Amino acid sequence: MVDFHEDPGPGTGRRAARADFLSDAPRLSLNGRWRFRLSATAQGTGPGLPDPELDDSGWDTIRVPSHWVLEGHDRPLYTNTAYPFPIDPPRLPDDNPTGDYRLRFDLPDDWPQGWAGGRTVLRFQGVDSCGTVWLNGTLLGHSKGSRLPFEFDVTEAVRPRGNLLAVRVQRWSSGSYLEDQDMWWLPGVFRDVELLSRPAGGIDDFTVSASYDASDGSGALLVTADAPGLVEVPALGVAVPTGDRAAVPHVQPWSAERPRLYRGTLTAAGETIELAIGFRSVEIAGGRLLVNGAPVLFRGVNRHEHHPERGRALDRDTMIRDIELMKRHNVNAVRTAHYPPHPEFLRLCDEYGLWVVDECDIETHGFIYAGWEGNPPAEPMWREALLDRTRRMVERDKNHPSVVIWSLGNESGSGAAFGDIERWIRERDPSRPLHYERDPSYRHSDFYSLMYPSLDDLERIGQRKEEPPEGVAAESPDDVRRRGLPFLLCEYAHAMGNGPGSLADYQAILESYERFCGAFVWEWIDHGLAGPGGTFLHGGDIDYEPNGGRYCLDGLLFPDRTPSPGLAELRKAIEPVGITVEAGEVAVTNKYDTVDLGHLEFRWRVEVDGIPAGHGGTLAVPPCGPRETARVPMPEAEVASEGETWITIEAVLATATRWAPAGHVIAFTQTRLGTTPHHRPPLPATSTGRPRALDGLRLGEAVFDARTGRLVRLGGVELTGPVLDVWRAPTENDRGQGPRNALAADWEAVGLDRFLHRTGDVERPDDRTLVVHGRSGPATRTLGFRTTYTWQRRDGALHLRIDAEPVGDWHDTAYGHLTVSPPRMGARFSLPGGYTDVEWFGLGPGESYADSRAAARVGRFALPIDALQTPYVVPQENGNHVETRWLELRGPGLPALRVDGEPHLDFTARRWTSEALQAGQLLDSGRVWLNLDHGQQGVGSASCGPALPERYRVPVRRHSWSMTLSA
Repeated sequence: MVDFHEDPGPGTGRRAARADFLSDAPRLSLNGRWRFRLSATAQGTGPGLPDPELDDSGWDTIRVPSHWVLEGHDRPLYTNTAYPFPIDPPRLPDDNPTGDYRLRFDLPDDWPQGWAGGRTVLRFQGVDSCGTVWLNGTLLGHSKGSRLPFEFDVTEAVRPRGNLLAVRVQRWSSGSYLEDQDMWWLPGVFRDVELLSRPAGGIDDFTVSASYDASDGSGALLVTADAPGLVEVPALGVAVPTGDRAAVPHVQPWSAERPRLYRGTLTAAGETIELAIGFRSVEIAGGRLLVNGAPVLFRGVNRHEHHPERGRALDRDTMIRDIELMKRHNVNAVRTAHYPPHPEFLRLCDEYGLWVVDECDIETHGFIYAGWEGNPPAEPMWREALLDRTRRMVERDKNHPSVVIWSLGNESGSGAAFGDIERWIRERDPSRPLHYERDPSYRHSDFYSLMYPSLDDLERIGQRKEEPPEGVAAESPDDVRRRGLPFLLCEYAHAMGNGPGSLADYQAILESYERFCGAFVWEWIDHGLAGPGGTFLHGGDIDYEPNGGRYCLDGLLFPDRTPSPGLAELRKAIEPVGITVEAGEVAVTNKYDTVDLGHLEFRWRVEVDGIPAGHGGTLAVPPCGPRETARVPMPEAEVASEGETWITIEAVLATATRWAPAGHVIAFTQTRLGTTPHHRPPLPATSTGRPRALDGLRLGEAVFDARTGRLVRLGGVELTGPVLDVWRAPTENDRGQGPRNALAADWEAVGLDRFLHRTGDVERPDDRTLVVHGRSGPATRTLGFRTTYTWQRRDGALHLRIDAEPVGDWHDTAYGHLTVSPPRMGARFSLPGGYTDVEWFGLGPGESYADSRAAARVGRFALPIDALQTPYVVPQENGNHVETRWLELRGPGLPALRVDGEPHLDFTARRWTSEALQAGQLLDSGRVWLNLDHGQQGVGSASCGPALPERYRVPVRRHSWSMTLSA
């Protein structure tokens, strides 16, 4: 039996690559239950696999499409950059799990085999990683290139009844060396399998060219095909033969913002093929990316195909859910990281409206561990395999108007093959520009592109003042050419765990310079796999080396497609309408690229201390074209005599779309009116009775421990605190990437996670005041804070001022040049576990941090304490709320506990400590742990990206903050 899996060639016996399309020609889905057996080596079950007489009744059955490792056979593996096998191209180890598949099927009675000269085609949309195929004992051939279709002509092999289709799939093949794409390794027949009837004399492949001339609004339509046919587009009055160009005087162009598709047909030999034509032109002119003559700015995400139970075997409903979520969160572009998606996804992008960077199924990142020696793009042995993947992508997807850029691949170094790929695409499809990020010369790319630059570096790029890449001489031809290219930020804002931060900062820069054509957040969804009890597994949960650990959990959606707080923050940062209040006017800036604001309605309302004040209405915004600003008078609204008066202005959908209902909020802003100081409601008078017997110091109804000076009772509330708290359960961004940006390791090295506390003097300067002095710091170190807690009884409440003065050596001895700053400056209280709910006035309703707060609104919010927690798959700091004016905790049978900031506090409330959260022990401790903080550092995106900007850190200096507590 022939074994192809170590052959570096792309495949044998296959038909030529062609466009994916829908038609009324007969089609038989072969999806369903197949017979399956897994073997340990590439030889599978042996040479008898294709024999129709083989008795497979004792075999297992498996769902197709699926991945066998998610169907109870073997295990999924995750790596980030490393190959899970020795680098010995094109060879693979003997241990190579191999799945043998068998399906018996009959043709429908009306299958048109009788068409004179008609053909029957067997199509696989995706097989990972090498599929060898037999039909009725006849070898058809094999294919590699897991995320791409391949077809065989089976006209002579198929029969009306009793067909036996056999497929052998090796987990590892030579193709695996080209597919190291920071993802789960998930083998199997994971996309659709179909039998297609092709009529004699029919059209097998065709190309739609639908260009748009922005100067006069005209379009030009040309459909070329491999056989003569008739093109009809009723809405345009077009009826022309293939090969004839149709000039259309007036068309509405296709864009992601207004995805106008003209439905038509292509008919030949009794078959009717569906056409979905979008007129648009893409070019680079003057160092800018233009679509339909106008500059565009991608507000994008990178998207792996993922489902927690089905892996990359996505169904159409899941694709629609993704696209609707993207559109509702102002995402207008997708980079198909790092391979072409299922073709149905691109059809949906055409219909819903998303710009697409279609990326080839090429990544060789693991050769970094070989010093890039033997990297396939630089080795002639791999040329045909690399070109084959390119051809199959371009030919399949060439007719989609949503696809505006071809990407040659990802993180595959440099090599002559990229020159071959570039030349082939430019000759085959000159209508789209090309992207490739990793070759520092950028000779094969129409864009300068980077991953994860700092804010300062991005600013320099916008000014075209960046340093040349390593290995490129300043003012060399490559350097000069690169500076003239538009810039595409293909990956930024690594969305791993709590974060990413600085999204609004990045967007402000991206919108400030003409060079930028947009950016793509890494990435859309966490790659968690379904585990027991509703949990999700990451790479580190699989006992295998090498292992990428938690690095697959880096999405804006949790694995079950619940939006994370990071997605809410992105939605606000990239909103396509800017609304600001300036000098008594409302300035409305249209940040769309192609449409005016006629599809939006502008609403306003007024609240006082978060309570609706009865003022509201709509703004009559005049016509405002793309990238223009309109101004309208500020609505007349009365400023309350007490409290904070805020006006909220929203841009909402005026009518329903296919992806959101009318009233869906696209953008918003808030502005405070006047400067009236906040009014604090009167507190109940202090009881004249003595509190229950309790040894200690008293200030009215407040009782303090005489030894520690900590508050232990306030009115009817038994509590303990405060304790100086400088620690948080490290986020994934705090842990950084290896030794880079490893803030959590630095914190632990100096003991910020193990502060011990000592009470010094406790003073009573008068009967209304208590002053507690102390010191907090870790064992083995001199660093710490000298603390002073000053308590005063005021108007029936208890006022607290905290002063924390740094002492000792704050340098990390492991990295002597670094100064370690604490992640938090706060005060922790322990409260009765009976508290169940929190109401607050401040920013909400979701969590917020110093560098991730744009999505939060000023208002009055109420949530159960348990609902304040964000369920990141890996437990870490979450649930913080900045700029809290006041909060109240309530529970059955307990007095309401109120805290007023002066003027603001950060707060978190949860049923476990930060230490338990860090350990992943999310069990009810029987207490509520309340943090009332001066501040907490930002979240950043250093899990794969630049260090947290200094302005979002907690400096090592004297800190003072105040609050008032009452029960």
